[in-house]
Amino acid sequence: MLRETKRIDEATKLEERVTVIESKIASGALSQATSLNDQAVSYFDQGKYTEAEPLFQRALAIREKTLGSEDPAVATSLNDLGQVYRLQGKYRQAEPLLRRALAIREKTFGPDDANVARSLNNLALLYDTQGKHAEAEPLHQRALVIREKILGSDDSAVAESLNNLARLYNDQRKYADAEPLFRRSLAIYEKSVGPEHPIVGIVLSSRGGFYQDQGKYTKAEPLFQRSLSILEKALGPDHPKTAQGLNNLGACYSAQRKYSEAEPLFRRALAVREKVLGPEHPAVATTLENYAALLRQTKRDAEATKMEIRAKAIRGKEDSEKS
Repeated sequence: MLRETKRIDEATKLEERVTVIESKIASGALSQATSLNDQAVSYFDQGKYTEAEPLFQRALAIREKTLGSEDPAVATSLNDLGQVYRLQGKYRQAEPLLRRALAIREKTFGPDDANVARSLNNLALLYDTQGKHAEAEPLHQRALVIREKILGSDDSAVAESLNNLARLYNDQRKYADAEPLFRRSLAIYEKSVGPEHPIVGIVLSSRGGFYQDQGKYTKAEPLFQRSLSILEKALGPDHPKTAQGLNNLGACYSAQRKYSEAEPLFRRALAVREKVLGPEHPAVATTLENYAALLRQTKRDAEATKMEIRAKAIRGKEDSEKS
C-alpha cells in the first residue's frame, strides 16, 4: 500500500513538472509572438507592408498553436494580417481573416464591444476597396453606433468611423449625407490629436476628394495642399500615405489644366508607390492612369500608351482578386 501511494505521489509530481515545463514553453512562445507582432506593427506604421507580412504570419501561427483558434489574441493577429493583405491589394486573402477575427471577437466580447467595432470597420474598408458599397455600409454604420455608445461622441475612433462612412457616401454621390460627417470627423480629430497629426492629413485629403468629385476645385486644392504638407512632415517622403497625397494633389492640378504643377507630383507618387508597394499594386495603376491622362492632354501619346498598357495589366490582376 505504501509503495502504491509512493508511486502515485511520484506520478503526481511528474505531472506537475510537465505542466510547469509546458507552461514555460507556452509563455516563451507567446512572448516571441508578441515581439514579432510589435516589430510587424512598427513596419506597418511606416507603410512597409511587405516587411510586416511575414512577421504577422509567424505571430499568428504561434498564437494559434499555443492558444487555440478561438482566442482573442488570435483574432488580433488575424485582423492585423488581414489589414496588411488589404493594403497590398490581396483581397481574397484578406477577407477570410477579417471575417474570422470578427466572429471570434463577437463570440468573446459580445456585439457591442470596441474590438468588434474595429473588426467591423476593417472588414468594411476591404469592401470599400472592392467597390462593394452595399456590403460595406451596414458595417460602417454598426461600427459608428458601437463607438458612439461606448466611447462617446468626441472619441478619435468615432471620427474614424465618421470619415469612413462619409467616404462611402461620397463614392455613392450622396454628397448631402457625406458633408456633415466629414466636417464632424475633422473637428474631432483636430481637437483630439492636434492639427498636424497624419490622420488629420488623411481626413483633409478625403474632404478634398469630396469637393473634387463635384468639380469644386478651388475648395479641393487647399485641402489637398494642406494634407500633403502634413503627411510629408509627419510620415516622411517615402510613405504610401504621402504618395497618396502627391497623387491626389496632382489629380486636382491636372483637372484644372495645371499640367506643369501636376506632372512632378505624379512622377514622385509613382516612384514612391513602385518602391514601397511594388510595381503591380493597384495604387500604382491609379497614378499611371492619372499620369497617362495628363500625357494625353499634353500631346505625348506614345508615353501615355505605355502607361495605359501597364495600368490595364495591373487592373486585370486586381479584378481577379475582387471576384
